[in-house]
Amino acid sequence: MRVPTAVITAGSLIGGWQIARRTGIRPLGGVVLAAGGVAAGREWARRTSPAVTGALAATYVGAFGLSHPLAKKIGSWPAVLVVSAVTAAASYLVADRRS
Repeated sequence: MRVPTAVITAGSLIGGWQIARRTGIRPLGGVVLAAGGVAAGREWARRTSPAVTGALAATYVGAFGLSHPLAKKIGSWPAVLVVSAVTAAASYLVADRRS
């Protein structure tokens, strides 16, 4: 059974942030983020077109980038949860629901 990419993206965004926060080693959080991106990207490539895979990858990376300024406005936890939910929803609607 394959893990839905919605779970991978949300889990790696939240998990990467928590690992970086709790250990104080930001690159370690980046490793989790990158691993999640690679795992999700492989599934997107298998399930969708290259254009859709690129759009979903841009959404994932953009969510990470957006979480930083958003955290200054609404707080860290809410920001990470919002971008994770949006990324997971996009992954589900575009890639996971079809499988």
